[in-house]
Amino acid sequence: MGRFREASFEDSSDTGIDMSPLIDCVFILLIFFIVTTVFVEETGVEVDKPQAASASMLEKTSILIALTAKGEVVYGGREIGVGGVRRIVKQTMQKQNEEIPVIIQADQASQSGLLVRIIDEAKLAGATKVSVATRTAAN
Repeated sequence: MGRFREASFEDSSDTGIDMSPLIDCVFILLIFFIVTTVFVEETGVEVDKPQAASASMLEKTSILIALTAKGEVVYGGREIGVGGVRRIVKQTMQKQNEEIPVIIQADQASQSGLLVRIIDEAKLAGATKVSVATRTAAN
């Protein structure tokens, strides 16, 4: 007759909650929110926009170009000049492979001639939607 060993199991007293599935869920949620967030590149300067009664909200994905009161043309926090508008708009539209609106944040004290030149440069780069940013008129 064979010998049988009796297996002895010790009572495990260090039971706890396994945290790894919880951490996995948190990381998946974090990745989801990072991927779905829309990043808007601001112009980097403060502009006093004129008021307009017909002001409306535009899409979040747009090319923002600022025209300051001193006549500086700013994109992404750096001055690009009127000549750089066409290059920036063309590069951004080629990267996105879609029609992106161009929004010009012109200071109300800026020269209208410069604003017209910026609009013209954006349209020459292929933009069909060019808007001037305003603030809503207080009723």
